[in-house]
Amino acid sequence: MPGFLVHVGAQVLCSHAGQATPTAPNPRVTVSAQPTVLMTTPYAVAGCTLPPPPGANGPCVTAQWVSGSTRVFSNGQPLLVQSSQGICTPTGTPLVIAATQTRVSAL
Repeated sequence: MPGFLVHVGAQVLCSHAGQATPTAPNPRVTVSAQPTVLMTTPYAVAGCTLPPPPGANGPCVTAQWVSGSTRVFSNGQPLLVQSSQGICTPTGTPLVIAATQTRVSAL
């Protein structure tokens, strides 16, 4: 699916409003003067409000992306686009890309 490329400054949240940040940016491709993010890059989640057991199975700690760009690659890896899907661990809930740059899109 096409979408705007996700960069390090993009606002990415877990389903419970925790802030997700990439653990390793991709400096080879930049947009809006910020590095992009590869699909293979894990995200760290901080501030998840989902309670721990026995109340629930939270909080979200890390996340991994399961989809990315299909035609645009960097270092042989797909880049993240706004329509990418990610899953949090250990909760299994999705990540939400709330805001990103709007100048460069990819398929």
